[in-house]
Amino acid sequence: MKKIKFSAFLSTAIVCYLFWLVLTGQIVSIFTGGASLQILLAGALVSIIAALFSARFFIRSKAFYLANPVKFFIWIYYSVIVFMWELIKANIDVALRAFGFKKNKPGIVKVESDLKSDYGLAALANSITLTPGTITLDIAECDGKNYFYIHWIDVATADVKEAGDAIKGTMEKWIRRIWE
Repeated sequence: MKKIKFSAFLSTAIVCYLFWLVLTGQIVSIFTGGASLQILLAGALVSIIAALFSARFFIRSKAFYLANPVKFFIWIYYSVIVFMWELIKANIDVALRAFGFKKNKPGIVKVESDLKSDYGLAALANSITLTPGTITLDIAECDGKNYFYIHWIDVATADVKEAGDAIKGTMEKWIRRIWE
């Protein structure tokens, strides 16, 4: 069994515990004074156990990377402003297609990405998949470059650069600021 770094264990336990607090509604109760000691202790125990089993998969490098306030606030800005704007635009586009105002031309396109980190690639792939009308099928590395294979509801172009600009929008730029 591979040895777990303490920083990876600790950061995983903290993330799990914060997630527990949000799911159980205790995050609000802590600030209002109504938190249940039993739920807080159970959450700590479950988070420690979960971190023991998952830290080596969850954290690969730089365990407290998002503890950097600049990176953290860029991540929040991306999540609340940039991604939500892309999500709204994609929802409107898919709604127009569903009501027959636009035609569908589905297909799979290859899109190049300049991102290098696994976290950045995963974040972009998930962001693309979460916006309606696109699904990331695969991430492949070829000749030192990363490519996404994406099922797109409207293949406007098969050109790698143009398709990438249309699908990724500004998401890749912001994700690069967070993870690289």
